Amino acid sequence: MDKILSARVDESVVNRIGSLARRLHTSKKKIIESAIERYAAQVDKDQDFDVFEHTCGAWHRKGSPGETVVKVRKAFRESMKRNWQ
Repeated sequence: MDKILSARVDESVVNRIGSLARRLHTSKKKIIESAIERYAAQVDKDQDFDVFEHTCGAWHRKGSPGETVVKVRKAFRESMKRNWQ
């Protein structure tokens, strides 16, 4: 789903985006999206960014999976009691 982004940018940047879009026969949206994707890829490469290290850290949790299950079930039961009464 597309979302609207509002930002104040220099007029020369807006003109350059428009010029590129006309020259490449594409939309301004496509120019901006591809520029951001390329920039993000370069930053990730330069900083040696490991996606799994930052997003999938479940194995770094304190406590065992069994303890987590017990806590979650207890919280669920307590919430059901609170809503039942």
